[in-house]
Amino acid sequence: MFLIVVTVWRAHNILKEKFSSKDVALGVAITIPCPEVAEALAHIGFDWLFIDMEHAPLELEDVKLILQAVAGTETVPVVRVPWNDFVTIKRVLDLGVFNIIVPWVNSRREAEKAVKACKYPPEGIRGCGPLRASLYGLKTREYLERANSEVAVIVQIETAKAVQNIEEILSVERVDATFVGPMDLSASLGYLGNPQHPEVKAAIEKIVKAHENTKVCPGIASSIDQLKEHLELGYRFINIGSDIGFITGGARKLLDLAKNTLRELGFS
Repeated sequence: MFLIVVTVWRAHNILKEKFSSKDVALGVAITIPCPEVAEALAHIGFDWLFIDMEHAPLELEDVKLILQAVAGTETVPVVRVPWNDFVTIKRVLDLGVFNIIVPWVNSRREAEKAVKACKYPPEGIRGCGPLRASLYGLKTREYLERANSEVAVIVQIETAKAVQNIEEILSVERVDATFVGPMDLSASLGYLGNPQHPEVKAAIEKIVKAHENTKVCPGIASSIDQLKEHLELGYRFINIGSDIGFITGGARKLLDLAKNTLRELGFS
């Protein structure tokens, strides 16, 4: 039995280029620790994969295997780390990830902390040992020369405090994009499980409007039902579903169709 792992080394972050051009980037969340699932979705045509280490049971080894599985596709991996912690961020970047979502960023100071964790000195405090990011030493010089300019820092806006401080967060140099978490935001605003509440929707609109005179790309966790609304507001970096959601949704639809057929034929 032979295992073939495709590793494609890239020194250019095409997702960051989309942020600058105002193009729309559609993503899908990866929550299942199964490289084959990520690989299949990467070949469908999504712009980016939202590899979730915050809420999903994904560890560093899982992330590495997922990165190897999607290498060679045009779909860009984006990793949401569990916390605004420079050690975790460093280890994920060393796997070769160019796009990091940092959760629970509520202030200018916390946004600056996220940026510093993603950048080598003198711009930041990232430790120097890129491993897979440098193709295991074969591209070390090239990687180190480009890492600070190519790594995209994406801060998550998901609390009432973050909404209040949105202008100061957006003013932090080297923040490339934001990502709104409507579920956590609704909980923080006092409407747990109700991201459609008018006050939550007003906050989501306030967030995107704050981006108008900045170079920061506004992002949000959306759905196919809300996609048009979020696009019209101005969001451009958008997640529209998840692997587990596609599995359960597709299975439910198929089962409902099968049961309808049974009823039509007189089966109980």
